[in-house]
Amino acid sequence: MILSLTLGVVSLICLVFTVSIFFTYRRQVNRYAMLSESEKLEFTQECSLRSFSFDELAKSTGGFSEEIGRGSFGAVYKGKIGHNNRSVAVKRLEERISDEGEREFQAEITAIAQTHHRNLVKLIGFCIEGSKKLLVYEFISEGSLANLLFKGEMRLSWEERMKLALDVARGLLYLHEECEVRIIHCNINPRNILLDEAWTAKISDFGLARLSKRGHSRTKIEYGGTSSYLAPEWQKEDASVSVKSDIYSFGV
Repeated sequence: MILSLTLGVVSLICLVFTVSIFFTYRRQVNRYAMLSESEKLEFTQECSLRSFSFDELAKSTGGFSEEIGRGSFGAVYKGKIGHNNRSVAVKRLEERISDEGEREFQAEITAIAQTHHRNLVKLIGFCIEGSKKLLVYEFISEGSLANLLFKGEMRLSWEERMKLALDVARGLLYLHEECEVRIIHCNINPRNILLDEAWTAKISDFGLARLSKRGHSRTKIEYGGTSSYLAPEWQKEDASVSVKSDIYSFGV
């Protein structure tokens, strides 16, 4: 009798302890979720971009069915958003870079969102859901400079080539000298130069972009860009780059 009573009391204590741990865990999870949503809202307001859900972007791209390009760290898909079916380019970053700090990722988005220049592809919004990270850009209709130079049948005149080169140079000047936070693109090449319907060249694909504070001429990098356009310093172990690296790629 006493043994049964003792076992019953012990079982009750264990049950209460287990339930207590469960509810404590749930409170912590809910608190973390609320904090994450609060931080995401603050981030969205700060960078003035639209926050998309993964399901929204999956639907807008038809399940990521129409791939229109592949850049650093991910593929780009054509999609349509809004009531007017506005065409957009959705870049889905590969999950192999998902261990990159979310705050660093947000810092880069914030800096890029604050850029406004006719020779840069405009960033419209983003999605961050766990390891899923996507960027939504304006859709540029005429494709890349690489397709025009290396695959198209049309031959550009020297005047047209000069105009496109000046467009890219103006975009780089803005990133390097006129932004509040200097942005080093790190992957300037013809594939990342897009042309709109007016044949204005726009710099795209900020997947490798690194931020550099004023007064700091160099910044560390972890990933390489397109090899044939890389500056020599990229070949060194633990390399660091500066705006000069972009200028080298532009010259090539």
